[in-house]
Amino acid sequence: MKITCISGSPIAGGNNEKMVDMVLKIAQERGFETDRILLSNLKVEPCTDCGACKKSRDCPIDDDMKGIYKKLESSDAFIVSSPVFFGSLSAQLKALFDRTILLRRNGFLLKGKIGAAIAIGGSRNGGQEFTIQTIHSWMHIHGMVVVGDAGHFGGIAVKPFESDKEGSKTVMDTANMLCNTLSRLNG
Repeated sequence: MKITCISGSPIAGGNNEKMVDMVLKIAQERGFETDRILLSNLKVEPCTDCGACKKSRDCPIDDDMKGIYKKLESSDAFIVSSPVFFGSLSAQLKALFDRTILLRRNGFLLKGKIGAAIAIGGSRNGGQEFTIQTIHSWMHIHGMVVVGDAGHFGGIAVKPFESDKEGSKTVMDTANMLCNTLSRLNG
């Protein structure tokens, strides 16, 4: 079973990628295959609502989404991470979300997969819960099974991530809940 982490941050090596590294380590230690999608080094253009994906499985926009589609389809579960930008998720992650309409229009290809969310902001009440709810909405629209951290919405951290013990615990709890749920549903 494969768990893919998506970092919606445009900053390479930043807080989101550190959270993703923690999640991937937990999943690997628990015996899962892992993969990552780091938007810091990928080009994902916004959806233009051209309608081409209503008639074909190919998006006419020439960017890195072709490889991302393959990773999304081949994964059993996702943890999506975003920095909080002005109270919500990053524009880079929103562009990826919008472009996945192709997967929905071509047979709900993410339906039944497990999803969880983590977010990091500049303060404890920096918009992380709203960001996570927005990620959860994307998951629900695709028919995914959404899990939290066993007590709340998901992983909520404050930057710098390395010094946020409370936030690290919620990220670890979210990763473990995703692993537990994936194991239960496929065991």
